Formats: sequence, C-alpha cells, structure tokens
Amino acid sequence: MLGFGLGKLLILVLVVLGVWYGFKFVGRLDEKRKKRLEQESEKDSQISGEMIECPVCKTFVVAKSAKDCGKKGCPY
Repeated sequence: MLGFGLGKLLILVLVVLGVWYGFKFVGRLDEKRKKRLEQESEKDSQISGEMIECPVCKTFVVAKSAKDCGKKGCPY
C-alpha cells in the first residue's frame, strides 16, 4: 500500500503555495505592463493632435501645445 505520510502532505502544500504565489506574481507583472502601455498610449495621444501652421515661421505645431517660436509677431 502507498503511504500518505506527513512529508508528502507537506510537499503537496508547498507545491500548491508555490503555484498560488507564482500566479499572483505573474498577475502583478501583467498589471504593471498594462499600466505602462496605457501611460505610453496617453503620452502618444497627447503628442498627436490637430496640426496648425504658424503664420510667422510657417512651421506646423500641435494646436493644443503651440508655444511661442521666438520670432517677432508669433501668435502663440
């Protein structure tokens, strides 16, 4: 007959705990990856946008973040 001793029970508990904490660790890594991708997506959406041409220097700038180009008469 197969003996089901305390040692085998302890090994089983350790394996189950190892798998449990392994899944928790992988889940945390996935959450961090999703958060990082979301932040990169937000950054990209802030960079892209409607482009307008500066009437003074004739360069195109993003309408939301247009800044003074330093030339006389710049409307931004």
